[in-house]
Order: sequence, then C-alpha cells, then structure tokens
Amino acid sequence: MGLTYIEGIVTGPTGKQASVRFLVDSGATYTLLPHEVWQAIELKPKRSATFVLADGTTIERQISECHIALPQGEGHTPVILGEPGDEAVLGVVTLEILGLVLNPFTRTLQPMRMLLV
Repeated sequence: MGLTYIEGIVTGPTGKQASVRFLVDSGATYTLLPHEVWQAIELKPKRSATFVLADGTTIERQISECHIALPQGEGHTPVILGEPGDEAVLGVVTLEILGLVLNPFTRTLQPMRMLLV
C-alpha cells in the first residue's frame, strides 16, 4: 500500500490562509492541522476531545473549525489543532463533508456515491 497526499488551502475566521500538504488517511476521523498552520490562520480552540492512536495510546487535543479547499471541492470542517511535531492529516469527516472517498486501488480521491434514504 502506498501513501496518498493532497495539497489544500485552509482559511481561518479572519480570512488568513495557508497551503497544506495533507496525508489522506481514511482511518482518521478528523483532519489535523499542524501547530504552525493553525496558529498562522488564527484558529482558536472550541472544545477538546480524547483520541486513541494506532498503538493504543490516548491523547487529548483541542478542536476548532476552518474552511478547506481541495482540487475536488471545498467546505467547512472540524479540525484537530496539532501540537509541535504533528503532521497534517486529512480525515474521513472532512472527506465526507466534501462528498469524497479514497479509492484504495488507485489511491485517488473520487466523488462518493450519495444515498438519500
């Protein structure tokens, strides 16, 4: 299996923007912004949550929200406010908000099949 990265632009509440290279992780719930990115676009914590890492370790992180623009679409999404050393991750909540899914065979983002039931 390979890794999939995508370039995006995030915008904070004051209109400040930053370009980010995200690792697309269909196993991650939320999108994570590196510390320097969310600081640069002036995000503020709105709440906190506890997360479990792949090795079973639990960590607590602050959560905010921002606008994200990818080549395939744009929208408003919750984001984890990363700490120094954390890398940018594009999680499944953001993918679903944008109506996208990661194709595991081609490792590309594609429109998801939308159901109204």
